[in-house]
Amino acid sequence: MAQKIGLHNLKPKDGSRHRKKRIGRGEGSGVGKTSGRGENGAGARSGSKKRVNFEGGQMPIHMRLRKLRGPHMKKSMPFEQFGRTQTQPVNLKDLEARFDSGAEVTPDSLREKGLATRRDVPVKILADGDLGKKLTVRVHYASKAAREKIEGAGGTIELLVEPRKPKPRRGSDPNPAKGSDPNPAATEGPDEAQGSDPSEE
Repeated sequence: MAQKIGLHNLKPKDGSRHRKKRIGRGEGSGVGKTSGRGENGAGARSGSKKRVNFEGGQMPIHMRLRKLRGPHMKKSMPFEQFGRTQTQPVNLKDLEARFDSGAEVTPDSLREKGLATRRDVPVKILADGDLGKKLTVRVHYASKAAREKIEGAGGTIELLVEPRKPKPRRGSDPNPAKGSDPNPAATEGPDEAQGSDPSEE
């Protein structure tokens, strides 16, 4: 007959609970005398705690890295993680070896050929190697030298990401009024720019 479950016979599963380790209670306990801390060193001293990023006293990594300058809240963050872009490099020698003349090179076709296999990372064509085939390349980025070699072989290249526009120079109006000429003297004739009347001469 199965025993009924009640508060009087409930107990934890065997092995799930352990007795508290009682340190400093004699050599026979295994953690007596030095209480498991060893003989000497920083760990044997009172108040010793293993701090995060503590490297034994040498300059820790978060202090060795250079920091951003300027009065902003993220100035204490490492410099290397700001402005970094990740791309998958593909060289022209790989296109020469794996694509036929007249083929279309896209991120999907590169992935099928075993190149640039990461889906979420943009692709950049680099100019390592020579290209003698006419290819239609549609990727996110390409170096200037790679673009010249592709076009020199009779192919075309189209960027899937628009190139960044240069920032306006300090002091210039980034949004000039529509219809206004930024340099009116350039559109005037030589006599009109100087303010002379040709009928007076």
